Amino acid sequence: MIEAAKIWNEPNNKSHWDISLDPDWTRFAELAIAAGKAIRSAHPTLTRVLGGISPIDPGFMRTMQMRGVLDHADAVAVHGFPLDWNLWQIDQWPSKLAEIRAEVALPVWVTEVGASSFGAEQVQAWGLERTADLLIGRAPRIHWYSLYDLPSTWEATTRHREAEGSSYYRHFHMGLLREDGSPKQALKLYERYAPMIGLCQWFHFEDHRLQDAAGWMRRLGVRHLRTGLSWADSFRPDALAWFDRQMETLAEFDVTVTFCFTPEHRGIASHHTSPPLDANEFADFCAQMVERYCARTGAVPSPATPEPEGKPICAL
Repeated sequence: MIEAAKIWNEPNNKSHWDISLDPDWTRFAELAIAAGKAIRSAHPTLTRVLGGISPIDPGFMRTMQMRGVLDHADAVAVHGFPLDWNLWQIDQWPSKLAEIRAEVALPVWVTEVGASSFGAEQVQAWGLERTADLLIGRAPRIHWYSLYDLPSTWEATTRHREAEGSSYYRHFHMGLLREDGSPKQALKLYERYAPMIGLCQWFHFEDHRLQDAAGWMRRLGVRHLRTGLSWADSFRPDALAWFDRQMETLAEFDVTVTFCFTPEHRGIASHHTSPPLDANEFADFCAQMVERYCARTGAVPSPATPEPEGKPICAL
């Protein structure tokens, strides 16, 4: 089932939102408000989560509050990777959450937290255990990033490979499983925390890992999963067939589905991080996906099921 819809991913990070085109986040606020309204119109009770911020910045939350965005959200989310990218120590997690709680009255979710095995698998295992100690009981949702390492032949979703240096390559070592599906040292440890710490696993278009990922999550006892449906991917041929297959495969988990990524031909600039030309087009995509995949009928269409004229099929 889908338990939450998340509006964008890391909007205050230049790798996910082109801040040069929206330096005061006016356009992002417009997009988030439109999406929040559209999701609520499509589903009266679905939890709306403001996209996980990275870095954790109280000033950004004050801006969202001032622009009225938080009036159309039911929770806010943060991302943190203190062992890999953030300029703060892992033991600061409680104070980082407190900084955001001081600015907002909404629940604060941690929808991405992780540690890479870039230097050593033991570092990742220690990071997982320490993260669990610091966050369980302090956040209503925690999602460990991620189940799989990013395949070495792919690219990380960033436009700053040259500027990042060795930090870029940490993207490829965040999984509990290696690229070939073999377990790392932290996997067995994670099983202990799976009921309390969910996973964040992005699936690329027609991702070959989907079925195996569902099997691993089932064996580990995962309840909560965060993944995404890409607005940009929705313009690919057979996009709905892939979306149907993905969401049907994940139906047994409580899914937070993230809506993000601008189609190149619908942005101010021709890039997935660009603000869209029309925020309402993104909002329409969010509403269509909620109508299609949120619990209304309990029936899950097969990928081949034709869509009736007018309203999309409700799936999960």
